[in-house]
Amino acid sequence: MSGPSWGAAAPPSAKHIGLMSTTQIHTDINFSSLHGKQCGHLAIPYSHNLGGWANLQIPISVIRNGAGPVVLLMAGNHGDEYPGQVAILKLWRDLTPDEVTGTLILMPCLNPSAAKASTRLSPLDGRNFNRCFPGNPAGTVSEMLAHYLTTVLFPMAEYVIDLHTGGRSMGFLPCAHMHLVADLHQRERMMRATEAFLTHVAFLYADVAGAGLLPSEAERQGKIVITTELGGGETVPANIHRICQTGLRNVLIHCGVLRGEEQRRMQPARWVQALDRSDYRFAPESGLYENCVELGESVTKGDLLGQVHFLEHPNREPVRVVAHSGGLLMANRGPSIVGQGDCVACVAHDADSIALKM
Repeated sequence: MSGPSWGAAAPPSAKHIGLMSTTQIHTDINFSSLHGKQCGHLAIPYSHNLGGWANLQIPISVIRNGAGPVVLLMAGNHGDEYPGQVAILKLWRDLTPDEVTGTLILMPCLNPSAAKASTRLSPLDGRNFNRCFPGNPAGTVSEMLAHYLTTVLFPMAEYVIDLHTGGRSMGFLPCAHMHLVADLHQRERMMRATEAFLTHVAFLYADVAGAGLLPSEAERQGKIVITTELGGGETVPANIHRICQTGLRNVLIHCGVLRGEEQRRMQPARWVQALDRSDYRFAPESGLYENCVELGESVTKGDLLGQVHFLEHPNREPVRVVAHSGGLLMANRGPSIVGQGDCVACVAHDADSIALKM
């Protein structure tokens, strides 16, 4: 079939109908089914040297049990970010329709080619999938999938969950995070959902590396968006998997799509923010980077966060990267080899609880 069959419970918004007819993506999923568990694929046309009529297969599962919230759950937006992929694969196998109220759409890996290559960007088109929205139905593989999410799957959903880590480039203090959206009702619901992930820290972030993010498009459509940054690197410690899997189940219970009793933290999450570009520190030169502060440590203005050393010039003093103001080290550099302009640190600050609701 060329696209989803629409039931009365989940019609597309009128402004997307014209765009939807242009998609080249096919699926064997029947989105109109009122009950049951379907496991299939989105098939994206993709020709390569040994496959003129090939299709890239993106796994998708729909678990539906009558009326209720619709939650779109995704990971692998960037290929080298694995805890969310593992968590969704486990839900894919374990969940039955009887455990669900409403509809849960599972996409364990949006970027399987990048996941297999352990890369952030897609090896198929060189694109950062999280900079491809709202997408292009006649574009590259990444752009076609972004367009499908924008015009087909987002309009179905009430909640959009996009699980991230710092990948190979950054390490993050484990957190659920969100944008400070303008709509106050949407913001309040996103805050409660963010807290339901049960991380010690909840993080308000800004986009300093371009537009076209998946969460931004979902937010623009009025969705309740939940995202994470759960550590980083290819080696994933067991505690990060536990944080991801426990937090994810609790969020799904909070959304009302998964049955169970919602857990709450004994101590409220610490809300921090990095909303100014100066909160993000970039390497002034290329070289060998030394992290000098542990994630989660407090810093004051002028503190040394890290320094760039120079293999070709052993006698040269390293270039220092310092904190522009006091705060909490939220993220730091992953690989030791660094290029000029690479982000090497993020210093967050305690958020004003009153400002969060304004």
